[in-house]
Amino acid sequence: MSDVGYYDGDEFSRENTKKSHKGGYFIASLVGLILGAFIVVVALPRLVDTNVFSYGDKTEEKETVSETKNYTTGVSVDVTSGVTEAVEKAGDSVVGISNIQAGGGFWSTDSQEAGTGSGVIYKKDGDVAYIATNYHVIEGADQLEVTLADGTKVPATVRGGDQWTDLAVLEIEAKSIKDEAVAEFGDSSALKAGEPVIAIGNPLGLQFSGSVTQGIVSGVERTIPVDIDQNGTIDWHAEVLQTDAAINPGNSGGALINISGQLVGINSMKIAQSAVEGIGLAIPINYAQPIIEDLEKHGEIRRPSMGVRLQNVNEVSAYHQSETLKLPEDVKDGVLIENVVPNSPAALAGLKELDVIVELDGEKITDIIELRQYLYNEKNVGDSMEVKFYRDGKLQTITMNLADASTI
Repeated sequence: MSDVGYYDGDEFSRENTKKSHKGGYFIASLVGLILGAFIVVVALPRLVDTNVFSYGDKTEEKETVSETKNYTTGVSVDVTSGVTEAVEKAGDSVVGISNIQAGGGFWSTDSQEAGTGSGVIYKKDGDVAYIATNYHVIEGADQLEVTLADGTKVPATVRGGDQWTDLAVLEIEAKSIKDEAVAEFGDSSALKAGEPVIAIGNPLGLQFSGSVTQGIVSGVERTIPVDIDQNGTIDWHAEVLQTDAAINPGNSGGALINISGQLVGINSMKIAQSAVEGIGLAIPINYAQPIIEDLEKHGEIRRPSMGVRLQNVNEVSAYHQSETLKLPEDVKDGVLIENVVPNSPAALAGLKELDVIVELDGEKITDIIELRQYLYNEKNVGDSMEVKFYRDGKLQTITMNLADASTI
């Protein structure tokens, strides 16, 4: 008997059926993949454009979607805010100032830029526009050049300057100045700690012209000591606003504005100590405005004077306070008269050398700074003033009529 091979017909049929099913699944998957890709690439962007897929009201987000050939979307965001509107309003009023001085060598005739700062256009009157800046920005200049916000450079002349308040006024031709480039004065007395402010200027030179920094009012009615003649002795206490908006060299004379784009301060100084950061200082516009107006009209500040040379009593030894000045034991402060100018208000009123002033118009005076500040801030040329003083240990009172310091 020979071996007879055999095959199972049903098993062959099942194998063929399995292969047929596998092929069908593969084709179906392939078709599904193609359809899915078509929907993602072609249909979905069109459905989005027709707002089929909506996720609520987006009116608060100012977005515009643009369709490209490959249906990639680009988004532009409108970031207009109170800050940008304030800067747009005040930005063109801020200018750059170049202080140009003759070369230092004996044989040199070339002029060179000795420094740069900033300024603020605050008035346009006929053919002339006026710029407020800091005195130290223009000090010692042989020439001054102003760079406007659009880059135009024009010559400037000094209308007037005041070293005590660190303010100066320049004038330029008005033909290049648009009306909207004139700053609007605000009210610095209304500022509150924590209120947002913006500094605009030219830090580190004109290559950074129109730089904007934002901060808050850190403090109002601050006073800082100032050594006017750089002799190591404090001569004055400047009234300033404190802000944490970055103010760097070159920002001096620029604008400090409020959120309404109004000028509330003239940036003046920055405390540059390694231990101190974020302290910028500006002259309040309410304090600066009358000085700016006087400089514009008269070219100088007409300040009242008594016609005396002074020394602080607390700098006098205890022996001389008692034996020479004969002051009562409880009098430790005041202002000693070292010298009286002939025919001055003090001389005409009867004040003498070694008199010790302790009150002006009923206001206690403890040192020279307080005396100067009372005279310069509270009195005018021609005003009368009551003076209380000690002479030979006795308290006396006289009245004097103040004169212009420039005439004594």
